[in-house]
Amino acid sequence: MVIALYRVMAGKPHILIVDDEEDSRSALQTVLETWGYATDVASEGREALQKATSLRPSLVITDLVMPDMHGLSLLDALQLELPRVPVIILTGRASVDTAVGAMRQGAYDYLTKPADPDRVRLLIEKALDRARTLDEITILRRRVKQVWGLGRLIGRSAPMQEVHRLIEQAAATPAPVLIHGETGTGKELVARTLHELSARAGGPFVAVNCAAMPETLLESEIFGHERGAFTDARERREGCFELAHGGTLLLDEVAEMQPGTQAKFLRVLEGGSFRRLGGKTEIKVDVRVVAATNKDPIAAMKDGAFREDLYYRLNVFSLSVPPLRQRVEDIPLIVTGFIEEFNGKYDKRITGVDDATLKILMSHAWPGNVRELRNMVERAFIGCEGDVITPKVLPTTSPVTAGTAWTGDPDALTVPIGLPLREVGKQFVLRTLAVESNNKTRAADRLDISTKTLHNMLQRWGLLHKTTSQSGL
Repeated sequence: MVIALYRVMAGKPHILIVDDEEDSRSALQTVLETWGYATDVASEGREALQKATSLRPSLVITDLVMPDMHGLSLLDALQLELPRVPVIILTGRASVDTAVGAMRQGAYDYLTKPADPDRVRLLIEKALDRARTLDEITILRRRVKQVWGLGRLIGRSAPMQEVHRLIEQAAATPAPVLIHGETGTGKELVARTLHELSARAGGPFVAVNCAAMPETLLESEIFGHERGAFTDARERREGCFELAHGGTLLLDEVAEMQPGTQAKFLRVLEGGSFRRLGGKTEIKVDVRVVAATNKDPIAAMKDGAFREDLYYRLNVFSLSVPPLRQRVEDIPLIVTGFIEEFNGKYDKRITGVDDATLKILMSHAWPGNVRELRNMVERAFIGCEGDVITPKVLPTTSPVTAGTAWTGDPDALTVPIGLPLREVGKQFVLRTLAVESNNKTRAADRLDISTKTLHNMLQRWGLLHKTTSQSGL
């Protein structure tokens, strides 16, 4: 038999049974209905195909060997009509090799006659679960495209496609997520996107910056407090955990949290309940926790700034956001998104940037990442009096002083006095890569080094992406 599957959006799963032997067909129908499934039957393959395409059942069960249409032919036809259908073969022992071959053609699994009822039931449940998962992934991908509109998580580069893939995976689960990346890469935006794509999208999204306040105030912000808990606690206040009930809580710069607060936070993660400061009552919450840090979490853990047990509790799902210099090819799309956003914000009608401006933007090292790029484009946008942004309206210095300074010349590199020599060399290599659109072969030629030497440099700096397009390696 073949079990072909299509998701039923409402009601109990509907199974189509296909078998040329009436006794076998009726017996299976009785068993499945006893298990709570709705059923339909067909006595041959062509009838089954017609019913499957019109009824779109949750499962189609058909014998492998039938006189008019072999089960493999039906399998092929079902895959054309219902492409996401998993397939299970029920066959005699003499046809096991054929059943295994059917799995290579896309069948989900197979059973031999006489089939153990418990095995049949388990296999049906697994097939249904798989179908639901496939449908959920499809729905998530549609929502991803909607959420990642202009001005949001834009990017077609290999590093960003990997981020998109990981967000899809994480959004389908309630597991904690640890997001790490440099300042300005968009970690909070990644967290918001995770929330918007999850089953908690209708609930609140609450963010708290752990580096922005002292320990006592941070504890009050996260857990809340009772009246009189401390000097200025004049009334009861709910904390972020309570405010995020049914939704998502983002703890930004979590590695900046003091060890004592980290310990209390860990207890909430493990037990799902907490007490307000000064309170005696345990409060139960249902919150999906996402944490973010601009530090290397492993290094922070070794330095004692990040509790090891908290790291492992948060790092159920890890997501690294790449710096802008590693996805230079995304800059045109990102700039287009910003201009579209600023047109609405400032009521202007700027159509884009000219080629010279784009070349300058794509050659900058962007130590402040997307945040710096946004600042640069917004300042140029405000100063632009025509329809197109040109180099003359670009600011003369970068708003972020760390790293390389802005020059306005795509073929020039300016570094601040006192920058370590090893960092100067690193910035020089990265700027050359940016100018050459991340093509490593051309960059190596321009630097007068071998591609292997460049490869080793990037690997030493932790910047090597095997999947980067146009790598030349």
